[in-house]
Amino acid sequence: MENLNYGIIGNCKSAALVSEKGSIDWLCLPKFDAPSVFGKLLDTKKGGAISIEANKLINIQQEYIERTNLLRTTFNCEDGVFEVIDFMPRYLNEKGDYYSPPDIVRYFKLISGKPSFTINYDPKLEYAAHNTELEEHKNYIKAYTTEGPYDSLYLYTDFEFSSILNKKTITLEKNKFFLVSYNQKLLNQDIHRTHLKLQRTKVYWLNWSERTTTFKRFNDEINRSALTLKLLSYEKTGAVLAALTTSLPETIGEVRNWDYRFCWIRDGSMVVKILTQIGHHTVAENYLRFILDVLPEKDEQMQIMYGISGEKRLSEYELPHLSGYADSKPVRVGNAAYKQKQNDIYGILMDAIYQHFSMFSASLGYSEDLWTVVRNVVKMVEANWHKPDKGIWEIRNEGKHFTFSKVLCWVAIDRAMKIAGLLKQDTYKKKWKKLEDEIRRDIEENAWCEEKQSYTQAYGDDALDASVLLMESYGFSKPTDERYRTTVLGIQKELEHEGLMYRYINQDDFGLPKSSFTICTFWLVNALYKIGEKEAALERFEKLLTYNNHLGLFSEDLDFETKQQLGNFPQAYSHLALIETAINISEGETTKEEKIMDALRQHD
Repeated sequence: MENLNYGIIGNCKSAALVSEKGSIDWLCLPKFDAPSVFGKLLDTKKGGAISIEANKLINIQQEYIERTNLLRTTFNCEDGVFEVIDFMPRYLNEKGDYYSPPDIVRYFKLISGKPSFTINYDPKLEYAAHNTELEEHKNYIKAYTTEGPYDSLYLYTDFEFSSILNKKTITLEKNKFFLVSYNQKLLNQDIHRTHLKLQRTKVYWLNWSERTTTFKRFNDEINRSALTLKLLSYEKTGAVLAALTTSLPETIGEVRNWDYRFCWIRDGSMVVKILTQIGHHTVAENYLRFILDVLPEKDEQMQIMYGISGEKRLSEYELPHLSGYADSKPVRVGNAAYKQKQNDIYGILMDAIYQHFSMFSASLGYSEDLWTVVRNVVKMVEANWHKPDKGIWEIRNEGKHFTFSKVLCWVAIDRAMKIAGLLKQDTYKKKWKKLEDEIRRDIEENAWCEEKQSYTQAYGDDALDASVLLMESYGFSKPTDERYRTTVLGIQKELEHEGLMYRYINQDDFGLPKSSFTICTFWLVNALYKIGEKEAALERFEKLLTYNNHLGLFSEDLDFETKQQLGNFPQAYSHLALIETAINISEGETTKEEKIMDALRQHD
């Protein structure tokens, strides 16, 4: 059975997936959404990879260097032991900005003996659509396309070029390096420079982790999830990706395959809210600047998602020459969902903007920009809240009056009023109160099913939906409300299966889902904890944490029966929900050291 036993390395420009056997099977350069240069993940024969075949292998172990995004793979062999430390450089340079080139570095560190292995260097540029040639030059090996769109890649290494090109056996007698770059390097690349990059990158991530709030419980899981979310942020624009990959299926052999290398307003807003909560404010600032850059003029509608460089058209097409992950076709690039109407995005964005205003001071100009966004979003809600939409699950057939979308429209107005209060704009507060009350009344009348004693997925419908569990998280319901309590228990009874949650079980345009959307189980844990079912919540949470991969990472989905990870990977949604749930179960209890640091910060 295939499983997503991969580690992610990256530098906020792009990222790569490294298998548990030390093979780089996914990398897009020069940025996250560019065509793949290694795509074995989506076609084991054609996709291309950098793999290491040890001659007398006993076993392989893999772990992150603690509190960093540097991945260490240890090869224990009969003839010796060596480590491969994989990373993408990221650190502050002398000018105070970040050095984060489109490079991947493999540092081969000799531990003992004289281990021997072969390296299979097999780049396949432009999604492996055409032939890629390798050509030896004085200082590098160049890979380039011979037809189709031109692309190239440079390999710098102190291994003999002939050993790489002819896949000869290599005996490791001292530390060596392997540097793959989208760019031709201007400086000479050697083991000393590579070691310096490694140390600087390690220090960068250690410093980043040090700023992450420490909690009394589940601290390692929170830190790993935070590090993963940081890797899914695109520094150049502030965009946050939903996941690193495209076309990893929700169910093996089926067609629920999508490209997630884009910035959904919903996912991005949720990520920055949670990262801000645990001490990382810059991600939020950069993301809100991205929002200001991409948000339309005052009379244009907001899209549910954008390209990471702010692109508005994300046309979807297929790559029929690739066999797909575990032969699950099609492989898609682009995402047609960008045209959909999903009314929940207004509230989720407004919630993140409100958090920013309530926690940080901002310049007058920046505050005015955000205030304009707030007022525009209110106008969009006024115009759209009573209309059907496609909902949080992006159902591609007809629209409905989804309860979650209505609740988040209420959230948008609630947070707009709170922002108006903070900015001393009281006339707007009074004006918007009527709309807030109207939306609440509409939800209470139309989303409640007396027979099921639950809020339902959509108006006039008796189907239940896991997203409705979030009514309390967003402040629409209180955990003590009887309607909310019976909703939680009703959703659990109807949608929980084999310890995991369905999103919903009514038929959609693809039939009943065969896998669990990981975030929904985190939502259930949160909801159970809030209504006082603390033991049941903790038990489920601890069980759910055992379904991550060997490095603590989660994809989008889990197979109900086998608990196999499925869907795009690693999934921002899953990791932000893990952090939020862990904080709730810890009841926000931070470590003694964190309390001291908090006191010092306030004193400053």
